[in-house]
This record gives sequence, structure tokens and C-alpha cells, in this order.
Amino acid sequence: MSDSSARDRKVTPLRPLEIADAPLPHGIQGAADPNFAAAVRAFSAMFPIRRFGGGALSVYLDGVPVVDVWTGWADRGATRHWDADTGAMVFSATKGLASTVIHRLADRGLIDYDAPVAEYWPAFAANGKAAVTVREMMRHRAGLAQLGAVPLEQLQDHRLMEERMAAAPMHWMRGHPAYHAITYGWLLSGLARSVTGRGMRELFRTELAEPLNTDGIHLGRPPAEAPTQPGQIIGPQLRLKTPVWDQIASRIARSTLAGGFGSLYFPGMVTSVQGDTPLLDTELPAANGVATARSLARLYGAIANGGQLEGTQFLSPQLIEAMRRPGSLHPDGSIGLPMDFNLGYHGLPLGQILPGFGHVGLGGSLGWADPDRGLAFGFVHNRLLTPLMLTDQAGFVAVAAMIRRGVAQARSNGFTRIADLGAPYGNAASAVG
Repeated sequence: MSDSSARDRKVTPLRPLEIADAPLPHGIQGAADPNFAAAVRAFSAMFPIRRFGGGALSVYLDGVPVVDVWTGWADRGATRHWDADTGAMVFSATKGLASTVIHRLADRGLIDYDAPVAEYWPAFAANGKAAVTVREMMRHRAGLAQLGAVPLEQLQDHRLMEERMAAAPMHWMRGHPAYHAITYGWLLSGLARSVTGRGMRELFRTELAEPLNTDGIHLGRPPAEAPTQPGQIIGPQLRLKTPVWDQIASRIARSTLAGGFGSLYFPGMVTSVQGDTPLLDTELPAANGVATARSLARLYGAIANGGQLEGTQFLSPQLIEAMRRPGSLHPDGSIGLPMDFNLGYHGLPLGQILPGFGHVGLGGSLGWADPDRGLAFGFVHNRLLTPLMLTDQAGFVAVAAMIRRGVAQARSNGFTRIADLGAPYGNAASAVG
């Protein structure tokens, strides 16, 4: 479907509110329009037993909720049920949230995508980076993907890491696609701080959670009093000491030719997601966002609906059109596969498998928009490095196909807006910096 036909897409009238929600499979909580019953069953099948943890799925169509369901367990001991406000650390799906903060600022004329980053963040001009533009940075072409085996204690100092990004030398990959797996977040937060004077943790609340009227978006560990709390990561929890491997891995990661490994690896990366998840105790806008499926679906639901959600113009229609332009299909220098990055979101190399764009995180949590269909969805869970990891990453494609089938049925049958579930936005106190 072309951009013009997407703009002309007819909105299907809502059916009367008294029509009942679809009966939910055993163990599934929440609500769903009957057209999406197959998608809910497919989601349910991903959590058959306790040791598989828990998760949630939310779907928006034409800017209104049609599915909001959850199931399973939020802790490793299977003593705490996943509930309406359980979130998950969504790993790289956080990048889509951080990118949206930048878009909100650009929509107000505070940032120009084609201006040099150094125009807003003067320190960034150091070491040959004066000409790098905001657009290059958001397309993962800034030549700053390498993390360099930064120790965990330094990685957790987000102000220090922003300063390091400003001082970093230009890499020979500048201008070529190379996924900035960890550094992307500090690059965006340094830019946003220079423009607003505020850190990304605060901006996640004021630029995303508040206008979307959801509590379900936080950067790092939510305050103890916040309704949204992250489920415990199920795996990996086995603590093995591997000093020889750590030394070898650190040496490799410091090489300028380390590629994707150098963009991702840091000493202590496994322990950072064990126990109480130390990685949550910082501002890491590339990886440690805590989100509910509902909040991801609301954000991308606005994007899939011309920038509007429930009467709020979250992003301008002009900006939404800019997001829809295809990015490069050149193989990514860090991942090896074409990622089709455009303004901070990515598609999939074979777009017909999962049409649209958004951001997937390690383990499979994601937020996604398909503007041609007026469709958006969010999916989160608390599994990570388990035998199910590959099926979680790829298996959601089947659930997404069931969602698109539900959309087709909804266009034919009409559909029901389900009740609003979960906590709305509240200005809970949180540490910002």
C-alpha cells in the first residue's frame, strides 16, 4: 500500500460497546475483541508452564485498543502472577522509545535531523565529529558503535558515558550502517540533554508516558511506588566464573575491527541481568527501558494512526510520513543483516514477514507500527537467554500474522474498543540526572 493510500485508508466503524469481549483462553487475563481470538490463542501457547515465565500482548487498531492480555509469572519462583501493570526490561526496544523522545523535540522545532549534532552539543565536535548529523546518528551511521569493553561500573555512570561519546574519535565506519547496540542511547541522551537540560529518564516520563497517559514507560528501575514494576528475568541465572574468557573477550572487544561483538560486549554483562538486575540502576536509553506491552502499543498506535491517539496529537502527520520512508538495505556492519534503519526504527529485511517498523529487543520484546493497516502492537516477556530465546525472537512472527488476520476480519466485521486497563500516568517521584 502506498503512502497516499495509507492516508486514505478508511477507518472501520466501532461496533456497539455492549458487544462482549472474546472469551479468553484458560490462564489469560485482560480483554480482547473477538476478531483477534486466534492471535490471543497463539500468544497463550507461548507460556504453557510456570518455568516459561510470563508476558503480555497489546494491540491497537486505528488508535484504539482491541487486545490487552497477559499471563504467566512475574518472578523466578512462580509466586507472583503477571498482572495488568507488570512490565519487562525490553532491551533494545528501548531505542524506539528514546528515538521517539527525539522526534517529539524535532516536532517542536528544537532539533533538525540534517543539522550537525555538534550544533546542539558543542562538545560532540571533538576528534573529527563536527559534521556528523542527527539523521546519521539515528540511522546508526555515526561511526560510534564500538563500546570498547567498558567495565560495568563505568557503564552505569550515564553522565560519564555521555561525555565519552562526545570525546570519542571518529571511526572509519562513519557513514556506513553499523548497529550502535549500546552507545546509541548515550548519543541520543547527550543530544536531548543539550537541547532540554534534562536527562532521558525524566524525558521518558514527560515526553512519552505523560502525553500517552500511561504509567507503563520508565527508563531504568521504576520508583518503588510506581504501579509498573518489572518482572524478574528468568534466565540466565547460573553464575559461572570465566576469568580467561573475560580477558580474551575484553581484548577482542577493544579492537577497532571487533564489529558487532565490540558494540555489545562489556565485562559483567551476564551478571548485570542476574539477581535484582543491576543493569536497571542507570540510564541506558539503548537497553534498560521498562515497559508494559500496553504502553508500547499505545506509542506505536499513535504512530500508526497519523500521530494521533485519543485526541492527542502525539507526533505530527508530516513526521509520521518521514518515518515511513525506506532506509538502506545494505548489510549492517555490526549485525551482518540489512536492518533498514530510518530515524531510529527498523524494519525487517523481508518486509512482508512483518510489515511496518518499530524496534525489537533482545529476547523478543518489541513495539511495532504498521501504518498501512492502522495497526500497532506491543509484546513483552521476562525470558532472556533460555532455550526458548530463538523461538521468542522469531516465533512472534507467527503471532503477528494472526494479528494481521484479525485486522482483516475486523475490517470486514467491525470491531469493539476494549476497556482501558492498567494504571494511567502519574507523576511518581524518580531519580533523574
